[in-house]
Amino acid sequence: METKAKLKHVRTSPRKARLVADLIRERKVGRALDILHFTNKLAARIIEKLLKSAIANAQENNKVDDVDSLVISKITVDEGPTWKRQKPRARGMSSAILKRTSHITIVLEERDSKPKKTKKAISKDVKGR
Repeated sequence: METKAKLKHVRTSPRKARLVADLIRERKVGRALDILHFTNKLAARIIEKLLKSAIANAQENNKVDDVDSLVISKITVDEGPTWKRQKPRARGMSSAILKRTSHITIVLEERDSKPKKTKKAISKDVKGR
């Protein structure tokens, strides 16, 4: 089952948030929370809260028993509306200040916690290599 959590109009630029999102893409939820907790970026705190919300959605709506089987299958950081401000400059002029916002979406997917053994892996186990 897939579970989504969205956060819109986040007051951080998409470029900075994508740096953090790339760290946790395709990782298990427990490992991703550890990475986000120890990442020294503002976007890491925001994405950590969103990930906890997605986990709560999975437990409540989809009745997921084992949280450790959840994997971040997709995380996207899209550009939101830009806030435009003006800063006074010399000789009565002004310059534009663009305050970027972003929309963050996390999709969790339940996968088996044990990896499947292939024929190659089984033959290596038998041979003892």
